Amino acid sequence: MSLILLITNYIGIIAFSISGSMKAIEKKMDLLGVITLGFSTSLAGGILADLLLGITPPTNLICIPYPTASFITSIVTFAFYKKFTHVSKPLIYADALGLGAFTASGASLAFSLRPDPLLVIMVGTITAVGGGVLRDILANEIPLVLTKEFYASASIIGSTVYYGLAELGVQTGFLTTLVLLLTFTLRLLAIRMKWKLPSSAVFDKS
Repeated sequence: MSLILLITNYIGIIAFSISGSMKAIEKKMDLLGVITLGFSTSLAGGILADLLLGITPPTNLICIPYPTASFITSIVTFAFYKKFTHVSKPLIYADALGLGAFTASGASLAFSLRPDPLLVIMVGTITAVGGGVLRDILANEIPLVLTKEFYASASIIGSTVYYGLAELGVQTGFLTTLVLLLTFTLRLLAIRMKWKLPSSAVFDKS
């Protein structure tokens, strides 16, 4: 894994751990609940992707630094929760960067094992958003990516671009960086421009 992808992976793990932990705190969960949601949000997507690809045991369960980073972040968030409520904007950028990193790493791994378009797109997207879906389910909410926000869509586009350019023979290191930046940029544009996909709520007005 390239250095830039490794660094942004850790940024994503930290950002998603904080996101999951804050959700748990808002739901009045105890410390174990906070750690569980922090871990699920940051690492479950990668675990699901590995299982789909037949990689056992999943990397996120045997590469000790990954869960360690998640556990420490969750505990720190629990201890200093009020501090984190004042840094929402930096977390949005970190979350978007993590989305790009996980999209690129998931798509890259899938393509290296089998260059199938649906596999690459699905694994890239699941790696990036799977943890957030599990977080919302554990918090007894409809997953955010299924109700609003241009979030999973950015990952789908990034994964699709990865497959297309990889088929053309673009060098892997450059391609992963490109897809990371593309997904990151799409997510930031979606936030700034308030992009949303059509919702079934429009039928309620008719």
